[in-house]
Amino acid sequence: MSVKVYVNDARLVYNALNGIFVIYKSPHVHFNEMRQTLINNLCEDLNDMYVRPQRKYVAIEGDTNKDMKVIIRKSFADDPLVVGPRYQPNDFKLAATKIMHKDVSGVLVCGINKGQATNNYFHTGKIIEKSKYTHIKRGHIDKICSSMQSSHQKKMFELCGVDIQSQAAYELAVQGPIRPVNSNIPMIYAIKCTNFSPPEFTLEVVCTNEYDLYLKTIIHELGMQLRSNATCTQIICIQDGLFNIQQALLSKYWNIKEIMHNIQMCKKIIDENDHILYHENAALKPINHSMEVVS
Repeated sequence: MSVKVYVNDARLVYNALNGIFVIYKSPHVHFNEMRQTLINNLCEDLNDMYVRPQRKYVAIEGDTNKDMKVIIRKSFADDPLVVGPRYQPNDFKLAATKIMHKDVSGVLVCGINKGQATNNYFHTGKIIEKSKYTHIKRGHIDKICSSMQSSHQKKMFELCGVDIQSQAAYELAVQGPIRPVNSNIPMIYAIKCTNFSPPEFTLEVVCTNEYDLYLKTIIHELGMQLRSNATCTQIICIQDGLFNIQQALLSKYWNIKEIMHNIQMCKKIIDENDHILYHENAALKPINHSMEVVS
């Protein structure tokens, strides 16, 4: 049996805001802008609740040669009209598992184009080259994706200092994907084409340590190998570790109530999968996270 208790005391709610939650970041929004929106929403909701009352001070008045009066007054030094609202942005510490570029959208875990090449590998850049794409078929993309995945798997063992033909490599392989020792080295575990509608196509990439420019470069290199040009138009993170897009809060739900519910849900998921907090070896359980790249 579960018991729900509704409280209106901002101090109790503020103390309970301790954990992780999942949100959905929209494209073309800077990380800092998104972070500030979240914190401002939390401040607004908390200040709408019952907050700490204004402090009082003791004043002793009267002539010293007569009976003096002890008076308790409200302190103007603690008046919200003087010092501002009780809860302000600097009262919160909010971090994320990764800082998404403004072009990237999708799942973000927080702790409380058409035969064209551009100068920044993204559709917002200046077009510097155009080429034909009518000769490109679905099979061509699948073949190159398979080659990319194979080369990254080989690189995965090389970074661990293991010969890919050895017994040690086999024992590591049966345990699952291997985590790079250096967290700055991107690693692709799987890449496949999930949609092909010329001149546009969609890639699903399972990777770790990735960053937006690296994923954009993959699209650019894919276009070059197809004897054409390709520019990334959208990057969507559909899963980050154990958390997927179904659990992420849309911006309209970035309020104290929904974030508290999301924190409880995330805590339950982590408690059921405590192996993600304490890694015993280089094997990943489960695969890190998945990105969807649209070109």
